[in-house]
Amino acid sequence: MGKEQQMDTSEIFDTLENAMVALDQEAIVSKTAESLAAGVDPLEIIEKGLLPGLNTIGELFENEEIFLPELMKSAQIFQAAMGLLQPRIQELGATVKKKGTVVLGTVKGDMHYIGKNIVKLLLETSGFSVHDLGVDVDPFAIIVKADEVNADIIALSALLTTTLVGQKDVIEALQGQGKRDKFKVILGGGAVTKAWSDEIGADGYAENAYGAVALANSFVS
Repeated sequence: MGKEQQMDTSEIFDTLENAMVALDQEAIVSKTAESLAAGVDPLEIIEKGLLPGLNTIGELFENEEIFLPELMKSAQIFQAAMGLLQPRIQELGATVKKKGTVVLGTVKGDMHYIGKNIVKLLLETSGFSVHDLGVDVDPFAIIVKADEVNADIIALSALLTTTLVGQKDVIEALQGQGKRDKFKVILGGGAVTKAWSDEIGADGYAENAYGAVALANSFVS
């Protein structure tokens, strides 16, 4: 019986992934609702169904097989599914002990938010308190907020090679204010590499949202 159930959930995740790649909002919403009703873990719905689909969308976009309207549509579909998932996740997460505080933002000049929003959601469900400053965030605004909420971690996203310098600006501003050791600074986003992270003296780099959560956990454990 257990094996049959396992096969059923794997079929659900495949259906969700395929519907996301097909940009079929109706299928995503109905399958998400059906999965929740059947008792499937909402985090698994995200991790094994929606995110693999979004990752494929991201690859198609990078390869110019789809364009910005499709990318925006995928974000809209993901948000529609999250409308159903978030209340259930919060019910489950209400008992999670707070691990630490993260200030999160996409750096100056960069308007990308999909990856950042996924990181925020996963950090929150992992027990972090997250202050999301949005996109195109000034380095000093990030530091002011990190001070104000006594953050453990500053997480900076950059999707474009032209905006990577915004991550460096935050670290340099922290050094200039004598606060570099006060916060762990982690980097993510399409343009970021480990070499860049090492070069500017960040505390860590994550290739994807799950890596970001693992990194954050390693700093507060």
